[in-house]
Amino acid sequence: MQGAHVSTHDAAADARNDAILIYVDGQILPRDQAVVSVYDSGFLLGDGIWEGLRLYDGHIAFFDDHLDRLFEASAYTEIDIGLDRAALKQAVWDTLAANGMVSDVHIRLMVTRGRKTKPFQHPHLSLSGSTVVIIAEHSTPDASIVARGIRLATVPHHRGLPLTQDAKLNSHSKLNCIIALNHAIRASADEALMLDPFGFVNTTNACNFFIVRKGAVWTSTGDYCMNGITRQKVIDLCVSEGLPVHERNYSLVDTYSADEAFLTGTFGAQTPVFEIDGRMIGGGVAGPVFSRLRAAYKALIDADRAEA
Repeated sequence: MQGAHVSTHDAAADARNDAILIYVDGQILPRDQAVVSVYDSGFLLGDGIWEGLRLYDGHIAFFDDHLDRLFEASAYTEIDIGLDRAALKQAVWDTLAANGMVSDVHIRLMVTRGRKTKPFQHPHLSLSGSTVVIIAEHSTPDASIVARGIRLATVPHHRGLPLTQDAKLNSHSKLNCIIALNHAIRASADEALMLDPFGFVNTTNACNFFIVRKGAVWTSTGDYCMNGITRQKVIDLCVSEGLPVHERNYSLVDTYSADEAFLTGTFGAQTPVFEIDGRMIGGGVAGPVFSRLRAAYKALIDADRAEA
């Protein structure tokens, strides 16, 4: 399957983003004035945590689930966010209001250990408290990607054991995934399919990965991949929709012969995969299980908004 490079994060250009206002430590600033220090822990060391959020028709989908994950990361990394949940929520809503945003918005909520007194690792050198940045952009996922699909290439870089860097941690340290993506691009793919430390299929560099075999949905055990909010919602939807779903170890043997494959993530929700390592999956079209889950997920977002 040939074609231009695509991504699960493809979106149409929007000129409004040239003049967005960005939240930086309590101030909402024009884009070209929204800066952090070169001594910031996030810039120096990738010492930070983040969440990606989506605004649909005035509602941030699964906001509390995302904040749960952020505060879990805060506890693990010992990064004091400096704001409680209510204040952090208000900061996000203030940023959206300042930009007049109501729908089709992607929000990047970032927290670092803050500015350091010297450019070294020791956390005690961060004396000024955390840095909190909120970037909200007008961003509508490219609907044509459902027809075009994603091409994956398996790469030698894996998501590691928790004793190295736990893949469940949504950290600023993404170099391993970027190197994996570069490898996939050199193989003429769109994204990287990453294995776990034991050679089982795990995740991509940016999204969680699913296959469908004989009507059953398979995904990894979850031990070595990001604990995706959308991933869990899809697993739950399989249960409510009466679709068999398995969190299990499986190999490329199982993957290459899958009937369907797709990715999940906050930005694109569900994105079909049509090619893996040069092998066509599902005839190169979005399959019935993918379409059913995608529709169910949209209904779930509507229900979440109605309950808010």
